[in-house]
Amino acid sequence: MPEVPERLRFSEDHLWIGPAQDAVVEVGVTDYAQQSLGDAIDVRPPDVGAAITAGDPCGEIESTKSVSDLIAPVTGTVEGRNDALLDAPDLVNSDPYGEGWILKVKVDPGTLDDQLAHLMDAGTYRRLTGE
Repeated sequence: MPEVPERLRFSEDHLWIGPAQDAVVEVGVTDYAQQSLGDAIDVRPPDVGAAITAGDPCGEIESTKSVSDLIAPVTGTVEGRNDALLDAPDLVNSDPYGEGWILKVKVDPGTLDDQLAHLMDAGTYRRLTGE
């Protein structure tokens, strides 16, 4: 059964969003998604400084099965990206909630609570995935 950490929020597009620190959230692919995708062979996060908009594509993940868009779960500016994934995309599979994180997004503090409120908690995400 895929892991669904209680401390995280989740998008319908199977991305997780870590708790905000100074209005910066960490984003990655859920355990459920990485199991469904299969072995990751390429991860293309957006560039640092890029503006991303919730609901819009902001990168790609390629697996042995398919190429999928990474759909931004929040609106903000990319403050960091996990460049370790360029050489080791399999971190998404082996440690999706740790070393396999994909990007960090600076969210407008005035909209942060609202944006997080539109995401799912762990229980709701489990129901979405049938877990």
